[in-house]
Amino acid sequence: MTLERILILSIVLFAIGLFGVLARRHLIAILLSLELMFNAANLAILGIAWHRGCLAGALIVLFGIAITVAEVAIGLSLFLLAERVRGVVHADELSDLRG
Repeated sequence: MTLERILILSIVLFAIGLFGVLARRHLIAILLSLELMFNAANLAILGIAWHRGCLAGALIVLFGIAITVAEVAIGLSLFLLAERVRGVVHADELSDLRG
């Protein structure tokens, strides 16, 4: 597999994730789209590192995955709290949860 194909796949995945963030209103769908965007960025970093033959890219991707896991845990806990308070949560209702 060539670097161009890896980067094209990464761009397509990132575009799908961006569309999901912009088009969806349900918070879980937005979080899944963000996860897809993070994975697309990780794929691009790993593809470039593989092309150059260095191991540093793999380490950067591992740190990125760890940060993504923390983001998902915090996001899901906030979603569960919001759903417990309000029921089904949409992104435009999050500003109402402060008061």
